[in-house]
Amino acid sequence: MITMRKSFNSSLGLLAVGLLLGVAPLDPTRGQESGPCLTETSASETANPDLYCISLIPTPRVFGASGVVELRRPVGPFSVAATRDGHLIYNIVLTTRGLPPPSELGPYDRYVAWASTPVLSPIDRLGEVSANGQVNLGQVSFNKFLILVTAEGGSVGVEPTGPFVLRAQSPSSRMQPADFLEFALGAIPLASPNSASRETMAGHEGVLNDPWGPIPMPMSGRMMLPSLMRLRPIVTPWYPGTDWKGEIMDARPRELVELNDGDSLSLEAVYVRRRIGERELLGYGFNGQIPGPLLWVPEGGTVTINFTNHIDWPTTIHWHGIRLDNRFDGVPGITQDPVAPGESFRYEVNFPDPGLYWYHPHHREDILQDLGLAGNLLVRSGDPEYYGPVHREEVVMLDDLLLGEHGIVPFGFESATHTLMGRFGNTMLLNGKSNYSLQVQSGEVVRFFFTNVSNTRTFNLSFDGAPMKLVGTDVGNFEREEWIESLVIAPAERYIVHVRFPRDGNYQMLNRVQGIDHIAGQFFLDVDTLGVVQTGPGPTLPDLVASFEVLRANRAARDEINNYRQFFDLPIEKTLTLDMTRNDLPLVVERLMTVDSSYFHPIEWSGTMPMMNLMATPNEVSWILREPDTGLENEEINWKFKVGDIVKLRIRNRRETLHQMQHPIHIHGQRFLVLAVNGVENENLAWKDTALVPVGGTMDILLELSNPGRWMLHCHIAEHLEAGMKMIFTVDE
Repeated sequence: MITMRKSFNSSLGLLAVGLLLGVAPLDPTRGQESGPCLTETSASETANPDLYCISLIPTPRVFGASGVVELRRPVGPFSVAATRDGHLIYNIVLTTRGLPPPSELGPYDRYVAWASTPVLSPIDRLGEVSANGQVNLGQVSFNKFLILVTAEGGSVGVEPTGPFVLRAQSPSSRMQPADFLEFALGAIPLASPNSASRETMAGHEGVLNDPWGPIPMPMSGRMMLPSLMRLRPIVTPWYPGTDWKGEIMDARPRELVELNDGDSLSLEAVYVRRRIGERELLGYGFNGQIPGPLLWVPEGGTVTINFTNHIDWPTTIHWHGIRLDNRFDGVPGITQDPVAPGESFRYEVNFPDPGLYWYHPHHREDILQDLGLAGNLLVRSGDPEYYGPVHREEVVMLDDLLLGEHGIVPFGFESATHTLMGRFGNTMLLNGKSNYSLQVQSGEVVRFFFTNVSNTRTFNLSFDGAPMKLVGTDVGNFEREEWIESLVIAPAERYIVHVRFPRDGNYQMLNRVQGIDHIAGQFFLDVDTLGVVQTGPGPTLPDLVASFEVLRANRAARDEINNYRQFFDLPIEKTLTLDMTRNDLPLVVERLMTVDSSYFHPIEWSGTMPMMNLMATPNEVSWILREPDTGLENEEINWKFKVGDIVKLRIRNRRETLHQMQHPIHIHGQRFLVLAVNGVENENLAWKDTALVPVGGTMDILLELSNPGRWMLHCHIAEHLEAGMKMIFTVDE
């Protein structure tokens, strides 16, 4: 053991020198047999090499050797794979070239790859590698990490004993503390985890007594630049209740409304008053309820919704994910005029597909949806065995709300604020409540229908160790059920999971993610308790342990998807690139974003630069859907298809912009299959209408054009939509 430690430490000098070189650029002549690191060209098509490929740097012992590490997305149901704590998981595929036989370096007979954090603890043995070739080494889930290759002999232990020959550091390691910015601009610690205190803010011009502040800050101890603290958007702040005329109702919990084919329902948008914790807040509600009424409708049925707008904003209702008659899709300027205050509109909504859907405004949804206008629709399958057996069902809306010292942080009146990263909330809500709880019996199996209705936040949900089984998503079931450690759910996505609670006690519903402190250049664990499931003894239940432990195949979903497999190998017919442009950003924002752009995390879990985000409006930030073949952008694009077309579409999320984010892309009126993410094919498919494209990555989808009309494709981060990230396509009969 002493010899092992001595040998291990003796290599650290060479290792440190090598790592000072940083992440070397890819040599396009040093390829792999397959994958996005094959060449510069193919990498740009499937995954950006700057974020997903790293070159191995040789030590002087093996001068001339080379290698590349591909950070490959593991096969799974989500666009990114994450642990329960929010660490992203990568499959490590390592290729080496030009290594001499290990015996030429000493008493060694093999090469071994290792993964470690930058401080070399812990260190994990990944496996053996050949002198020349490619090997899949399994998974790594460190935030910042090193990949090391050593020559080893005899029995390989838990730490390397031989010399280092190749080494690399993860792209996230480029993220370093912004010391020179702190020196030039100063940084101040925050006094409160929820808001900046007046003592802290004293002396900063324009902050005290201004209509926007004080603005809540993220975690206590995070550093903010004073120049950023002074930033405010150049729009009029708007609070709910401003110039409201009419009755304000006390918000009620949602009600279940069962509708049969041919039934009708009156739905009204009204002013509501609700309580969150100790706060009394104003907002909106459908029929005075938050969430809006839960509509339970039959597969294949059609219902009439008589909508009346009693609030101060013009609005519509979009029936999210439903392949309905285009006239009733609820998109202002495309399928209908906005419903003015006091006016009405009649929707006829048909439900061709079983699954979980939702309804929400499609005009200034950054405000109206955020303040409570959202509800679920549950379309019941005609197949009584569509889902496996459970003891009960729960329909849950995930949301967040941005609250300051005096209530809701203002919105922009003329246009949205927070267009850079989206409006992250600091108060988590389940079904409109900050204290969600559910009582179940020990051993109970619960089917949860989850919908993410937040403006921007992607959740990483788990149940404090209770086993979770993924069953379905937006427009139906997966081909087969599968176990998941946590549920990664982006805005507008829906997932159906079965959860078993085997013991007495409390199970916390947790959102655990890895936030980024951009000033300090480091990750931190960010945990929110969303609610609690309380379990205890009760009457004897049917024993569902055996059925829960079986991963059922859904034959109906599999057989239907099999009809489309003949199209999986089609060439890419359409391509979209996701980008951002900026105009007249303050100098301090440009400087900080330039430094920050040295690395983009594939998914931005939480908002840790609130002032920089608040000040951004569509005047400063525009989000772009671009067709690279024509150069057309956003609403200039006008794709034309015919009913029955099957189109393979690639969506590429550019890494090269000043600040990139993941984008949940929603396609109206149709459905699609996610075939691959970052070039990694999915092995368990389900029909979707919204899917998350990670930063620097690509998503290949098979789009079925079955529904005639003019439809929208857009990012479902509400503020990105308001900043222009939308386009129209036409499906002709």
